[in-house]
Amino acid sequence: MGSKNSTATKRADALRSIDAIVRAAAECLGRNPEASMSEIARAAGVGRVTLYAHFTSRAEVVDAAMSRAIDRGNEALDAVDLTGDPLLALARYVEAGWHLVDQARALLVAAQKELPAGRIRELHAGPAARVETLVTRGRAEGVFRTDLPIEWLVNVLHTVMHSATEEIRAGRLTSDRAAHHITATALAAFTPPGQPVPETDGRE
Repeated sequence: MGSKNSTATKRADALRSIDAIVRAAAECLGRNPEASMSEIARAAGVGRVTLYAHFTSRAEVVDAAMSRAIDRGNEALDAVDLTGDPLLALARYVEAGWHLVDQARALLVAAQKELPAGRIRELHAGPAARVETLVTRGRAEGVFRTDLPIEWLVNVLHTVMHSATEEIRAGRLTSDRAAHHITATALAAFTPPGQPVPETDGRE
């Protein structure tokens, strides 16, 4: 009985340490993508030995922090209304999605340095699935183009979102204008050839 309790206690302690490390990594890397493992360990209140007992590399820590950020992001995106007019739904998605990308800008930089592109795509599967569903509906309603693959259109939207973070870092774009720029660009990319691109200003 004592052995079982001891094992359960160790497991609970390990889970608490892992949670503290992942939270600290998200915060530290969210401020500075170059944050060291020592900084992350300090912020988590654990030693480097404990950190490396749970995560064998910096890439694993970055992966866990990015996964946590995307899980929290998915919860926020669950609240976004993607019904009704596909154009308005797209604008609502961009507004919410951009805020999440904006908050995780530095963390994304760390992920792009440490993780393969395929893993980053895998982590973004949840947000991508939402856009795929929206684009599929928009195509069926004749609002979005059908001459390009859905996966390509989804990739275009997320690439533009991530490019906005580069523009902000370079000082060529402000965070408060980014959602408008992204929506306008996505609508131009999604509009069927020969149809006028919808105006973004004035849309609720």
